[in-house]
Amino acid sequence: MKPEIKSRAQYNFLFPIQTRWADNDIYGHVNNVTYYSYFDTAANALLIQHAAFDIHNSPIIGLVVNSSCNFLEELTYPEIIEVGVAISKIGNSSLTYDLAIFKQGQQNASAQGQFVHVFVERETKKSTSIPQGMRDALAPYLAQCFT
Repeated sequence: MKPEIKSRAQYNFLFPIQTRWADNDIYGHVNNVTYYSYFDTAANALLIQHAAFDIHNSPIIGLVVNSSCNFLEELTYPEIIEVGVAISKIGNSSLTYDLAIFKQGQQNASAQGQFVHVFVERETKKSTSIPQGMRDALAPYLAQCFT
């Protein structure tokens, strides 16, 4: 069953990425695993830029425990894309992201998926609650706030 295709208007955080020569596979398009790298980069950019998340020194870190992607239209090199990031759920220790990749100038997604971070203590890797400051900073990116 084909998913409902997302549009740019469903995201208020868009992160630009330049595809790289190495992203292409033997078939001449961006390899499927690279889409997950784009998702990871954009989700972490949201945390760094808007939740003041210090990836090097924070006592907590986010580990990816689940991800998925629907590939709708192939990407290639060279191309500038934008990854839309919204948060579909803030749990006690987890964030579920709603993500979509848009070609420059296009309104409909070329790929879309989801990604789950579980936050753990950096040293022990034990699950920990998301701090209130981070929750507050991410609240404007909850999907129901702008769709």
